[in-house]
Amino acid sequence: MIMWELILKIFSVYLSSMLKFIFGPVGGLAAGLNIFVTMVVTIAGMMTVVVVLAYFGAFIRRRILVRFFSKRKQKKELREPSPWRERAKRYGVAGVAFLTPIILTPIGGTLVAIGMGSTRQKIITYMLMSAGFWSFILTLAVYFGADALVQLAKEFSEIWSIKSQ
Repeated sequence: MIMWELILKIFSVYLSSMLKFIFGPVGGLAAGLNIFVTMVVTIAGMMTVVVVLAYFGAFIRRRILVRFFSKRKQKKELREPSPWRERAKRYGVAGVAFLTPIILTPIGGTLVAIGMGSTRQKIITYMLMSAGFWSFILTLAVYFGADALVQLAKEFSEIWSIKSQ
């Protein structure tokens, strides 16, 4: 029974990090997982989304999205390029991959990288490097930052209880 509980905890962290990267470290701490397990599972969750979209994104666009959105006529208006698009072009896939875990979701970052016309290998490589870097940083921040915040709250509560007496 205990093994199933651990597997379910890991699986919930895995699924949550597929949706939003920061949910992995936070969920790992809440579930009581080891810090290294949390890092690896968070990376695995993000990279699952990246690989699936990198390899099956065109299929999804052709088969599924066309059915729902083909009736709309595409209006091609000449618009000023947005500042986000200009930044994305300047920094390329590496910049998008770097910002994906902290600003975008794994799904959104991968779709932006695919939309830039980059190769699958390049997208997967940069996203893996970014996931490894941010998993290390965010997991350490969540695990040790949460302890520091709890300690700080205890100290403040002691100070306030002394002043109120």
